Amino acid sequence: MNIDSAARPSGGFSEQPLPSWRRAVLKVGSSLLTENGAGLSRRHVVGLAAFVADSLAAGREVIIVSSGAVAAGRAILPTQPARGAAMAARQAFAALGQARMVGLWQDCLARPVAQVLLTHDDLRNRRRYLNARATLSELLRLGAVPVINENDTVSVDELKLGDNDNLAAIVAALVEADLLLIATDIDGLFTANPRTDPTAQPVETIDSTDPKALAMAGGAGTATGTGGMRTKLEAATRAARAGIDTVLFNGTDAVAVALLGAGRLRGTRLRAGQTRLAARKHWLQQVPLASGSLLVDEGAARALVGKGASLLPGGILAVRGEFARGDMVAIAAGPADGEQPVARGLTQYSAADVRRIARRHSRDIESLLGYNYGESVIHRDDMVTD
Repeated sequence: MNIDSAARPSGGFSEQPLPSWRRAVLKVGSSLLTENGAGLSRRHVVGLAAFVADSLAAGREVIIVSSGAVAAGRAILPTQPARGAAMAARQAFAALGQARMVGLWQDCLARPVAQVLLTHDDLRNRRRYLNARATLSELLRLGAVPVINENDTVSVDELKLGDNDNLAAIVAALVEADLLLIATDIDGLFTANPRTDPTAQPVETIDSTDPKALAMAGGAGTATGTGGMRTKLEAATRAARAGIDTVLFNGTDAVAVALLGAGRLRGTRLRAGQTRLAARKHWLQQVPLASGSLLVDEGAARALVGKGASLLPGGILAVRGEFARGDMVAIAAGPADGEQPVARGLTQYSAADVRRIARRHSRDIESLLGYNYGESVIHRDDMVTD
């Protein structure tokens, strides 16, 4: 296990540089949005919102994954049991509290806040995955701050321990974030539980995939939260598979939060061990190909291979077989008797759609189809060349 042993303040974490980032996902748990189970509180949200605002002003992009809806809903009906409520009751609490949770973020941010409710199924299905990514990308382009929560009002299997930690990691991969920030109510990762073990030592830097890291973690830490340190490390491992570093910091510590805005971390950095680009390319190479494929002209092939360009409809000569939006398809170039594979990628359009827009300009897509998923059939970020 690789743990940095830099000089630290007594009993705490020293400062280290925050990894460089342009787009980040910030996960905030229920313990930071509630006050002793009595509903939502601005106490810690104000500082986190200031960090988000400063980041936006510096030209960065932040997506928030926020818990708190169930806790907020439970506070509206305080006569209900605090723990162990039936699933339907917890879903009702989520429905009651969701608007208040999003409203809290809007009250603390000058930018428009956009509510986005997802389930893991939205991100497992490739078509819905592309739709979710397109929506989030457009919200960021418009200057809004997406606030994501799991759609607890309809989820069953997903409404369980640590859900939003892992959801945040999935979202980070979805939007190709550079960094996953997890705000918790403890300073970072320790060698043992510092609340019960006085010999626990801070862990400032560690590889996300180090199996010894999970041995340091426990379960849920608070009555209102559903995730403990273990789920945060599982989320960091998931983010690492996409080449994304994770940092853990104490969102109740105003100084630690302010340091983030200055590019400094007082907490734990969980290193991915590989670049985001390398992880993305590896994933694209492993996704099974659909039965269909695309034939492109020589100019398109040169642009894909030599310039890393996206595949536009104008360069497509023919569509072979059938495939759906979000499928992985092969791309070939050359005459029919000597085609050469050049790339593979996730298609934004179905085979039927591509047949209608092939050899046409991107500006004609909406008039031909009646809708538009973007100007490219396969975006360069969703493609790997052979």
